[in-house]
Amino acid sequence: MLEPEEMNPNPAEQSLDSPEAITPVESQLVPETTTGHWGRNRLDLSKVNSAIDQVRVELSKVIVGQQEIIDLLITAMLADGHVLLEGVPGIAKTLTAKLLAQTMDVEFSRIQFTPDLMPSDVIGTSVFNQKTVDFSFKAGPIFANVVLIDEINRAPAKTQAALFEVMEEAQITVDGSTYKLEYPFLVMATQNPIEQEGTYKLPEAQLDRFLMKINIDYPNLEEEKSILRRFRKESKVDLQKEVKKVMSPQLVKECRELVESVFIEDHLLDYIAHIVTQTRTHGDLYLGASPRASLAILRSSKAIAAINGRDFVTPEDIQYVAYPVLNHRIILQPEREMEGFATRDVIKDILGKIEVPR
Repeated sequence: MLEPEEMNPNPAEQSLDSPEAITPVESQLVPETTTGHWGRNRLDLSKVNSAIDQVRVELSKVIVGQQEIIDLLITAMLADGHVLLEGVPGIAKTLTAKLLAQTMDVEFSRIQFTPDLMPSDVIGTSVFNQKTVDFSFKAGPIFANVVLIDEINRAPAKTQAALFEVMEEAQITVDGSTYKLEYPFLVMATQNPIEQEGTYKLPEAQLDRFLMKINIDYPNLEEEKSILRRFRKESKVDLQKEVKKVMSPQLVKECRELVESVFIEDHLLDYIAHIVTQTRTHGDLYLGASPRASLAILRSSKAIAAINGRDFVTPEDIQYVAYPVLNHRIILQPEREMEGFATRDVIKDILGKIEVPR
C-alpha cells in the first residue's frame, strides 16, 4: 500500500468576517515556459482548476449555496488535511461531506459514532483463524480513502484516542503490527454544538489533528427558497445518484504536488509566524496554537491561492484561512467566554494588530 505523503496547499481576497463565499478569480494561466517576476517558471495550474471546477459542478447538483464551505472542503483536500464540520442538525453537513467523497473515485467509508462504540469497531481487531490456528487482522471501517465520521463527539475518549495515530500518520498499530492506509486518506467529521447530552468533548490533541474546523450556518432566505424549489419534484436521493466521480487518486496526488509548489515569500512566512505566536501571548486566550497550526495555515493558504488560479500566496490568502485553521486550536479565558467573547473576535483582533506585509 502507498504511504500518504505530506503535501502543502492555498485563498481569496476576502476579509475574515465576511460571510460571503469565495469568488474564484478567472485563472490567467501562464505557460510553464514563461518566466514570472521572481525569475522562475510560473506554474501551470490548469489541471487543478479544471478538477476543482468539475467538483463544484457535481456538488451543485444537490447542494444549494454553501459555496464557501465547499471551497474550504476542497482546500482541505488539496492541503492533505482532515476537516471538522460543526453546525446544527439539518444543514447538510453529512450530505456535503458524503457528496465530496462521491466525486472522488476512491474507497469511501462512513462511521456513525455512538457512546458504546469501541476502538476495535473503528480500527479493526485480531481474529483467531481456526484453519491456520493463528490470529489474523480484520481491518475496521477506518481503512478507506475518505472516511466520514458522523457525530464524532458522541464517542467516549477511549474511542477518540483510537484516531490519534491514523489521523497523524495514516497508519494503524494493532498487537505490535503496523498497517499503512492507502493513498489518499482524508477524515471528514461532523458534530452538533447544541446537543450536550450523550456527547463528549473532543481532546485537544485530536482537535489539533484537524486541519480546519468549518462552522456551517443556516441558509439565507433565498437559498431556503431554492432548496424548496429544487426538491419540489425530485428527491434528494435521486439527485445524489447524478453526482459523478471526477477525481482519481492519481489526479488528487498530481493536484497536491502542484499546490505544494505554489510560491510563498519569506515575509509571508514571518507573517504566519507572528499570527500564531500572538495566540500564545494574547490576554484573552488560555491556550494558544501549536506549530502544527503554522504549518496548517501555510498549507491551506497555498491551496486557496491555487483554487483562485494563482501560483503565489498573498496576505489575503493567509487572513482568509486563519479563522478555520485556528478557531478550534485556541481556548478562551473562562471569564472572556462568560462575557460572550468568541474565538472569531480574538483572531480578528490579532489580525488587526499585526502589520500586513506587502
